[in-house]
Amino acid sequence: MIDLRTDSQAIITLVKGLAAAAPRDVLPPSEGTKPTGEHVLAFSHVRGTRIYIERVVNQINGCYEKGWFDGCAVMMRRLIETLIIECFETAKIADKIKDPRTGDFFYLKDLIDKALQEPSWNLGRNTKQALPKLKSVGDQSAHSRRYNGKRLRMAVWTRLKAGEHS
Repeated sequence: MIDLRTDSQAIITLVKGLAAAAPRDVLPPSEGTKPTGEHVLAFSHVRGTRIYIERVVNQINGCYEKGWFDGCAVMMRRLIETLIIECFETAKIADKIKDPRTGDFFYLKDLIDKALQEPSWNLGRNTKQALPKLKSVGDQSAHSRRYNGKRLRMAVWTRLKAGEHS
């Protein structure tokens, strides 16, 4: 019996064997597929920005379309984190959101706090209220083993992003 916890060569061999055995005609392309609709975010908001942002938006819409609501929430959380970092970098103030000892970006809670306090821009009331709520849903989907996202929760979330009131 092979101990996969300690035998790295056995793990590599296993992964190669699984990859070789996987039917190629049913695998999605390595860059993913595009969703058929824009149920959460309109792609026009990110078209022509950064390819990694475009792909995250495709994954958000695709997860929602397939009913994978936890995946959608986690990807929304990732998009928020990415966009906050992009804003600080574009304003050339990224050092405000980095640990001075390590140079690593702060965790999302601190990124949101810094974004809400930043005087370089003026975030609207809806954005200020929505960011912590969106983070909370994303955190639950990513980290709570007993939480499962549902369409109703995601519908409330998509209203938040649209600036509608519940």
